Amino acid sequence: MAPRVSRRAERGAGSLAAVLLGLSLSSWVGAQAEASSAPRFALPIDCQIGRSCIVQNYVDHDTGPGSRDYRCGLLTYDGHKGTDIRVVDGALLKRGVAVLAAAPGRVRASRDGMRDVSVRAVGKAAIAGREAGNSVVIEHGEGWESQYAHLREGSVSVRAGDLIRTGDRLGLVGLSGNTEFPHLHFEVRHQGRTVDPFVGLEQPEPCKAGDGALWQPRLADALAYVATGVLDAGIAGGPPVLGEGNVDRDRTEGFASTSEAAIFWVQIYGTREDDHEEFRLLAPGGRVLAERRGRISRNQAQWLAYVGAKRRDAAWPMGKYRGEYTLYRGSRKLIALERDLDLAGR
Repeated sequence: MAPRVSRRAERGAGSLAAVLLGLSLSSWVGAQAEASSAPRFALPIDCQIGRSCIVQNYVDHDTGPGSRDYRCGLLTYDGHKGTDIRVVDGALLKRGVAVLAAAPGRVRASRDGMRDVSVRAVGKAAIAGREAGNSVVIEHGEGWESQYAHLREGSVSVRAGDLIRTGDRLGLVGLSGNTEFPHLHFEVRHQGRTVDPFVGLEQPEPCKAGDGALWQPRLADALAYVATGVLDAGIAGGPPVLGEGNVDRDRTEGFASTSEAAIFWVQIYGTREDDHEEFRLLAPGGRVLAERRGRISRNQAQWLAYVGAKRRDAAWPMGKYRGEYTLYRGSRKLIALERDLDLAGR
């Protein structure tokens, strides 16, 4: 990361530090102006989209009381101004997922010291005026800036005045501010106006990205729009326990030979009214322990469902247990997943 420059150096017009700062700023602003009037953003988080993290919410393009994302879908909510990238790998989240500068610039503001706690626990009044939680704002020149919100307490590693390069670490994904689950809220503004990085300054056709997207071209495939997808799934010895919006695997009972039940659970996002789902839980040898077919009654930002069976014998038999899940929208199969668990004797 580029070295920090003190406020005293910034004010001292005759000092060498101030001269170097001015030259550095001229360099990156000039480079941006030559390349394009708008920055091209790299992925602002150190995770794999579609595997360890997903895009949960997009910018709201509905100017009224309703909401719609840039593809006219449901992955947003009224007034949402950024892109929410949610970490779905619980183990990775605990180790720490780095938030990265998406483009070069200078830090305009940063904040740390807010607790990592769901807004449902503390209430919105407790975070009024600090809804972004621990956050960083970077200026990129020509009126462009990006913001990185809901960072982990104590993780913010930059402060106002720092010069930043693409990929520099700013902090870790957290749960501070107005949020119910750990994620990065990435927001882009131009001259103070919200800009959807999937669209750019203008959206030439409704429900399409167009050619003005602000992401680096190499990210096109990774950031392809997925209206409905999997957050997590597994086989357990009891019903799944939610914690901070995700299934908490540490608090959900593991499956063992003496478990009172065998449970297959699935957590997905972006379900719609009249979607149909099918569950099957199979014991070793392919015997069906439980199965269910059902209709989802309304649109859901996220959906958690499961099937299971109670233990009838002294112990569950050793071997491979398999959960199978399918989600249909009309005649189209949207999701088909399997989860296996090997129960081994000791």
